Amino acid sequence: MARQELFSGKTVEEAIEAGLAAMNLAKEQVEIEVLEEGKKKLLGKSLSAQVRITEKETLSDAQRAVNFLKGLFEVLALNAEPMIAEEGEKIVIALNADSTKGIIGRRGEIIDSIQTLAGAVANTGRRDYKRVVVDCGNYREEREETLKRVAQKLAAKAVKSGKRMRLEPMNPYERRIIHSALAENDEVTTKSEGSEPSRYVVIMPKNRKPYHKNERGDRGGKNFRDKGRPSYEKKPYPRRELPEESTPESSGTSFKRSESSFKKGGFSGFFGTYLGNDDESPSEEE
Repeated sequence: MARQELFSGKTVEEAIEAGLAAMNLAKEQVEIEVLEEGKKKLLGKSLSAQVRITEKETLSDAQRAVNFLKGLFEVLALNAEPMIAEEGEKIVIALNADSTKGIIGRRGEIIDSIQTLAGAVANTGRRDYKRVVVDCGNYREEREETLKRVAQKLAAKAVKSGKRMRLEPMNPYERRIIHSALAENDEVTTKSEGSEPSRYVVIMPKNRKPYHKNERGDRGGKNFRDKGRPSYEKKPYPRRELPEESTPESSGTSFKRSESSFKKGGFSGFFGTYLGNDDESPSEEE
């Protein structure tokens, strides 16, 4: 229980100073309640000021996180009660809920968000980061075992195929589980790639086969996509033979005028109406 004492003085300020000195506390560490202002009576007598000083309860990092989660669940209308399960090198907060589905969410998305917020509150004002784990219905332990099995299975597959294996995006906590599960495996190495929140783990075999661009998709010297398809001989595109320029009568597209095209009644080699002056047309004598 928090320490609480009464102090008096000629004025409120004097009573507060006397109380802080006696309790060896700073003003920020206490709550002050003024009980008597201290007044002078008509007969010259004065009434001392009196204050009640209560030491503020110092909350641990875990308790601050729990208090925050209680307020959060009230706002979200979630029926869950947070409790401190472990407080040491890491903080473990257990959530007791009637329905774990609404707390955990799909693939743990909701409980991961709750854990991130709790970690931010617990580490407020700290120089060194303290890990915070929020669990509900033993979800974390079951999820950890599942991730370990997936890591071992994909590692064996990577070694057999000689190709790297990419896992689905995970949060930092789950990625550390994958790295730890394969840390002592002599046949594979792991690394994280991508950017948050889509960062993922890649498992790479040490016997990884080199990649050659020219060999991609080859099956026995042939592209596997062409296997079983009939081959067609490429035929040259037929070239169009244009009429000779000396025979405009055979085509209306030649723009070279021959001597016969200027004779009266002769074909000029043009389509359309002639828009020139009739006087400029050549005569029969010419």
